[in-house]
Amino acid sequence: MLFYDFEVFKYDWLLVIMDTDTHKTNVIINNPEELKIFYEAHKSDIWCGYNSRGYDQYILKGILCDFDPKEINDWIIVKHKMGWQYSSLFNRIQLFNYDVMTNRTQSLKQLEGFLGNNIKETSVPFNIDRKLTRAEIQETVKYCKSDVENTMSVFIQRKEEFSSHMSLIKTFKLPLKYINKTKPQLSAIILGANRREHNDEFEITIPDTLKIGPKYQYIVDWYRNPLNRDYTKKLNTKVAGVPHIFAWGGLHGAIEKYSDEGLYINCDVASLYPSIMIEYGYLSRNVSEPKKYAEIRATRLKLKKEKNPMQAPYKIVLNSTYGAMKDKYNQLYDPLMANNVCITGQLLLLDLIEKLEPYCKVIQSNTDGLFLKIDNKNTFEKIKSIAHEWEVRTRLTLEWDTFKKIFQKDVNNYIVIHEDGSYKSKGAYVKKLGTLDYDLPIVNKALINYFIKDISVQKTINSCNNLLEFQKVVKASSKYKTAMYGDEILNERCLRVFASRSRHDKGVFKLKADGKNPEKFANTPERCFITNDDVKGTNIPRKLDYKWYIEAARKRLSDFGVNN
Repeated sequence: MLFYDFEVFKYDWLLVIMDTDTHKTNVIINNPEELKIFYEAHKSDIWCGYNSRGYDQYILKGILCDFDPKEINDWIIVKHKMGWQYSSLFNRIQLFNYDVMTNRTQSLKQLEGFLGNNIKETSVPFNIDRKLTRAEIQETVKYCKSDVENTMSVFIQRKEEFSSHMSLIKTFKLPLKYINKTKPQLSAIILGANRREHNDEFEITIPDTLKIGPKYQYIVDWYRNPLNRDYTKKLNTKVAGVPHIFAWGGLHGAIEKYSDEGLYINCDVASLYPSIMIEYGYLSRNVSEPKKYAEIRATRLKLKKEKNPMQAPYKIVLNSTYGAMKDKYNQLYDPLMANNVCITGQLLLLDLIEKLEPYCKVIQSNTDGLFLKIDNKNTFEKIKSIAHEWEVRTRLTLEWDTFKKIFQKDVNNYIVIHEDGSYKSKGAYVKKLGTLDYDLPIVNKALINYFIKDISVQKTINSCNNLLEFQKVVKASSKYKTAMYGDEILNERCLRVFASRSRHDKGVFKLKADGKNPEKFANTPERCFITNDDVKGTNIPRKLDYKWYIEAARKRLSDFGVNN
């Protein structure tokens, strides 16, 4: 396996390749013939890069075709065009490219920042209008090597992503060249989808299994009204006394700033969207053999029952199909069927709420599940009995769980605690942070400790002496001209900042264009210090402002309706 990265200037280019088999690092500078020889020797290997699907693979193919890499660079970066559009010759070059980037909004520098690594930018500007000096080449090589090493680190952290990609290819006997495809693209290939034009996006169908009484009939009528068939329209209403939004996405409703303890039920519809596609015939019409999708679900359920890990690739196909139906660049694109799936899911869940609300208190409903509070276990049995009728009628299956305590900011931010002390959380404030989203980790830990162990946020924050736990990583995106520290323009666009007690320290901002007022980076202190060096194992300097983090934690607690 090869990990690679290009750096392209007006009159120079260079490539760093690290071979995981030989543990050798190859550096090629302005030498197309050397690259061609290396490529021929390794064209059957898997080439891995960060954003290589959108950038590096086309620079590589362009040099192999004797094109100017700078022209391809500008085609993609400056003109914002797709690399494959540059030349049809690219299609003839075999390249088993795997892109380590799974989230297009996150740069490699951001991930390096979360990991605690050095995120300093090279001092060599990419718009330099001359040949690079020897010293500039050496610095750029060092910078590029660092990016490749960090790409390898990210790959290791996300190894399961690669494994799931390969499992799709192996399970469904696809050629290795498809490793360059995204999972939704692979799903379209597996299902044999062929793109067709559809002009009936809002000719929706209300499911015939729906039984909604007079109380909520107006919600069904809202979808039937042609005037509401517009993605900007939404219906704000109350269901079971809880504010809900009905629109063209999943169902959302919750009691905001709610916390309590007692007997709670969580009921989720098992594989809601795949089940609706199969049971109601709402799979993309671009699939020539819809029964194949049903066969994939049946195989997955059989393997899951056997606790066979080979169920994973089947699950990927099932779960990625709905999103692909809404993607106009995917062969599965069929917006009417996507709308039918989504509306059916919302209305059938409304149907369930209507039947259950006399026996419980609805805490939240979110796309495919409900949180309910009940009085006792006898009520639980009554609810399951009523729900069973709904399951038989709708041909959907419910999965049940219980918990004893909940802290809920809104429908997308909550933590529920089970009898055994284990918990489930959702949302940026309380999610379990991984190494690749390690942003203000001390604040998350303070909230979790408060909710789970009843430890004050002050105690959690004041007792920590690891600087990495206090980092906030921000990035000025391509929409902005530069990042700023106070009124100082910075060379670096990605910054790792820490709250400061020093009056000499300033805030961090991003600037769109000359003459525009700088915008403060969200959720950053008024005064901070920047440390873009490696901070792993670094002790805390005296000027770190613990109070800022405590106040941030308290603000988040208040968003949950909790005072601390």
